Amino acid sequence: MAAGTAVRSAFDLTLYLVVGSDAVGGRALTDVVSAAVKGGVTLVQLREKDAPFEQMVEQASALKALLAPLGVPLIVNDHLDVALAAEADGLHLGQDDGDPQAARNAIGPERILGLSAGDPEEAATVDPAIVDYAGIGPAYATGSKADAGEAIGLSGLRRLRACLDLPLVAIGGIDSDKAAAVMTTGVQGVAVVSAICATDDPEAAARKLRDAIEAGRP
Repeated sequence: MAAGTAVRSAFDLTLYLVVGSDAVGGRALTDVVSAAVKGGVTLVQLREKDAPFEQMVEQASALKALLAPLGVPLIVNDHLDVALAAEADGLHLGQDDGDPQAARNAIGPERILGLSAGDPEEAATVDPAIVDYAGIGPAYATGSKADAGEAIGLSGLRRLRACLDLPLVAIGGIDSDKAAAVMTTGVQGVAVVSAICATDDPEAAARKLRDAIEAGRP
């Protein structure tokens, strides 16, 4: 079924938290995420590259149980099997994480599917009939993802906005000082890791980011 006719889980890209056990400084994922959602996070992605399957399913299931009553979707990065096992609300793929059409076939029409794009060539692989949103960047240099590539800046975000006819979330080195400027490029929201996860007070950090996002929204 094409995305235009499918009934999707509702989602809001305004403040998109990417979280994993390596990002939270030994704290429980659920504690950090719970605080961040209180501060204004609207969507959560679990990104665990190297954890065992059982551990990822346990983490995703715990986050799903926390977030579902709050109306905040849970997206799993890369691992289709984990997303299905934990009954997550969606899946996010990088450019090298598999075929989006195969992923759509596997997760069905009701779940959310995101795809990363960092340049116009990658943007050309994003089919709005299959994919619900695109994650674009890195906007700025980032230490949260070793293979993120070179920063594309605000001009790069605008270039990708012009290429893509679907909701976009910008990622990469964004903090509360940069979020307002990022929103002027036409994206629907910003995605962060360390700007929330590396702080002592994830709730306050999320609230500060959310205020900056709203201030920069056209």
